[in-house]
Amino acid sequence: MPGTVPHSTSDPTRDPTVEPTDPTSDAVQREVPLAPGGRRALIGRRVFPTPAVRRVVYAVVFEALAIGFTTVILALMGNPAGASAAVGVLSSVVALIWNMVFNTLFERWERRSGHTGRPLRIRLLHTLLFELGLVIVLVPAVALLLQVSLWEAFLYEAALIVFFLIYNAVYAWLFDRVFGLPDSAQ
Repeated sequence: MPGTVPHSTSDPTRDPTVEPTDPTSDAVQREVPLAPGGRRALIGRRVFPTPAVRRVVYAVVFEALAIGFTTVILALMGNPAGASAAVGVLSSVVALIWNMVFNTLFERWERRSGHTGRPLRIRLLHTLLFELGLVIVLVPAVALLLQVSLWEAFLYEAALIVFFLIYNAVYAWLFDRVFGLPDSAQ
């Protein structure tokens, strides 16, 4: 039609109801983040305004679930429920702080190294390094709270690590599948 300009996929004023057909276009990546495997995120739109907000939501939801899991696991291992809950809360506070620091550093490394898409080997590296940092801090704290030896605390932590290695990987994949990968991994 004369006098009209067709909508460009890079035009920020384009009609938002018209979706670009090229899934690799900048507009689609800005509007619908990619999930693992290059699929579109389940949520279908960008939810978090900044990477920092994404990291906060990721960590808070992860740790809220972790308190419940830790409390139940330690109580099932024969520890008092109150002490198990205290370990769960302390572990989550420490893990929350470590999560924010670690993920900031990891995403910085990810951007600089040029790794994209978060393949399995990168997810495993992320999980292992994160858990190693927690063990160093948490074993003495668990020993104190549960009134057990460092060795027993290490064994409790080892059991929790097995659980949390799986939980961390599954949670990260599900979070990325629902909300899309962080910008650093796209």
